[in-house]
Amino acid sequence: MTGSMLIIDDDPRIREIIEISLEGDWITMTASSGEEALSVLESMIPDVILSDRTLPDIDGTELILKIRQNPNLKKIPVILLTARVQAQELEAYSQQDFAGVLSKPFDPMTLSDEINNILQGNSQD
Repeated sequence: MTGSMLIIDDDPRIREIIEISLEGDWITMTASSGEEALSVLESMIPDVILSDRTLPDIDGTELILKIRQNPNLKKIPVILLTARVQAQELEAYSQQDFAGVLSKPFDPMTLSDEINNILQGNSQD
Protein backbone atom coordinates (compact mmCIF):
# COMPACT_ATOMS: atom_id res chain seq x y z
CA MET A 1 0.00 0.00 0.00
CA THR A 2 1.17 3.50 -0.71
CA GLY A 3 -0.31 6.27 1.34
CA SER A 4 0.59 8.79 3.99
CA MET A 5 1.30 7.95 7.60
CA LEU A 6 1.85 10.05 10.70
CA ILE A 7 4.34 8.35 13.03
CA ILE A 8 4.14 9.49 16.65
CA ASP A 9 6.91 8.40 19.01
CA ASP A 10 9.02 10.36 21.47
CA ASP A 11 12.16 8.35 20.66
CA PRO A 12 13.90 9.82 17.58
CA ARG A 13 15.68 6.52 16.88
CA ILE A 14 12.40 4.60 16.76
CA ARG A 15 10.87 7.22 14.45
CA GLU A 16 13.88 6.92 12.17
CA ILE A 17 13.77 3.10 12.14
CA ILE A 18 10.05 3.17 11.33
CA GLU A 19 10.57 5.70 8.53
CA ILE A 20 13.37 3.63 7.00
CA SER A 21 11.28 0.45 7.36
CA LEU A 22 8.36 2.02 5.51
CA GLU A 23 10.38 3.80 2.83
CA GLY A 24 8.94 3.16 -0.60
CA ASP A 25 5.65 1.89 0.84
CA TRP A 26 4.48 4.97 2.75
CA ILE A 27 4.96 8.71 2.68
CA THR A 28 5.76 9.45 6.30
CA MET A 29 5.70 12.43 8.58
CA THR A 30 6.58 12.36 12.25
CA ALA A 31 5.72 13.88 15.59
CA SER A 32 7.52 13.44 18.90
CA SER A 33 4.54 14.09 21.17
CA GLY A 34 0.77 14.02 21.23
CA GLU A 35 0.52 17.81 21.12
CA GLU A 36 2.89 17.96 18.14
CA ALA A 37 0.79 15.27 16.42
CA LEU A 38 -2.40 17.27 16.97
CA SER A 39 -0.65 20.31 15.51
CA VAL A 40 0.46 18.33 12.43
CA LEU A 41 -3.09 17.02 12.03
CA GLU A 42 -4.39 20.60 11.80
CA SER A 43 -2.55 21.09 8.51
CA MET A 44 -2.64 17.64 6.91
CA ILE A 45 -4.67 14.47 7.18
CA PRO A 46 -2.74 11.20 6.81
CA ASP A 47 -4.21 7.92 5.64
CA VAL A 48 -2.97 6.14 8.79
CA ILE A 49 -1.60 7.08 12.21
CA LEU A 50 0.97 4.90 13.99
CA SER A 51 1.27 6.04 17.60
CA ASP A 52 3.36 4.97 20.53
CA ARG A 53 1.27 4.32 23.62
CA THR A 54 3.62 6.12 26.00
CA LEU A 55 4.15 9.72 25.00
CA PRO A 56 5.60 12.50 27.18
CA ASP A 57 2.50 14.69 27.20
CA ILE A 58 -0.57 12.70 26.15
CA ASP A 59 -0.95 8.95 26.50
CA GLY A 60 -1.58 7.25 23.15
CA THR A 61 -4.96 6.06 24.37
CA GLU A 62 -5.90 9.64 25.32
CA LEU A 63 -4.61 10.88 21.97
CA ILE A 64 -7.00 8.63 20.05
CA LEU A 65 -9.92 10.11 22.02
CA LYS A 66 -8.88 13.61 20.94
CA ILE A 67 -8.49 12.45 17.33
CA ARG A 68 -11.92 10.80 17.35
CA GLN A 69 -13.53 14.04 18.58
CA ASN A 70 -12.50 15.80 15.36
CA PRO A 71 -14.96 15.01 12.54
CA ASN A 72 -12.19 15.39 9.92
CA LEU A 73 -9.96 12.85 11.67
CA LYS A 74 -12.28 10.35 13.29
CA LYS A 75 -12.17 7.81 10.45
CA ILE A 76 -8.36 7.63 10.19
CA PRO A 77 -7.12 4.19 11.24
CA VAL A 78 -4.88 4.46 14.30
CA ILE A 79 -2.43 1.67 15.05
CA LEU A 80 -1.02 1.55 18.57
CA LEU A 81 2.67 0.75 19.01
CA THR A 82 3.44 -0.50 22.52
CA ALA A 83 5.60 -2.75 24.65
CA ARG A 84 2.56 -3.39 26.84
CA VAL A 85 0.97 -6.40 25.19
CA GLN A 86 -0.15 -8.61 28.06
CA ALA A 87 -3.57 -10.24 27.60
CA GLN A 88 -5.25 -7.81 30.01
CA GLU A 89 -3.79 -4.79 28.18
CA LEU A 90 -4.73 -6.19 24.77
CA GLU A 91 -8.28 -6.63 26.03
CA ALA A 92 -8.35 -2.99 27.14
CA TYR A 93 -7.02 -1.84 23.74
CA SER A 94 -9.70 -3.87 21.97
CA GLN A 95 -12.32 -1.78 23.78
CA GLN A 96 -10.87 1.34 22.20
CA ASP A 97 -11.03 2.44 18.61
CA PHE A 98 -7.62 1.20 17.39
CA ALA A 99 -7.28 -0.44 13.99
CA GLY A 100 -4.69 -2.72 15.58
CA VAL A 101 -1.81 -3.06 17.99
CA LEU A 102 1.85 -3.66 17.13
CA SER A 103 4.25 -4.75 19.83
CA LYS A 104 7.64 -3.31 20.61
CA PRO A 105 10.17 -4.40 19.78
CA PHE A 106 9.04 -4.82 16.20
CA ASP A 107 10.81 -6.33 13.22
CA PRO A 108 11.71 -3.51 10.80
CA MET A 109 11.83 -6.00 7.93
CA THR A 110 8.16 -6.98 8.35
CA LEU A 111 6.71 -3.74 9.73
CA SER A 112 5.14 -2.58 6.46
CA ASP A 113 3.51 -5.99 5.92
CA GLU A 114 2.20 -6.03 9.50
CA ILE A 115 0.66 -2.58 9.05
CA ASN A 116 -0.91 -3.61 5.73
CA ASN A 117 -2.33 -6.77 7.34
CA ILE A 118 -3.91 -4.73 10.13
CA LEU A 119 -5.41 -2.29 7.63
CA GLN A 120 -6.73 -5.05 5.37
CA GLY A 121 -8.28 -6.81 8.35
CA ASN A 122 -9.73 -3.52 9.52
CA SER A 123 -11.25 -2.75 6.13
CA GLN A 124 -13.06 -6.08 6.10
CA ASP A 125 -15.06 -5.26 9.28
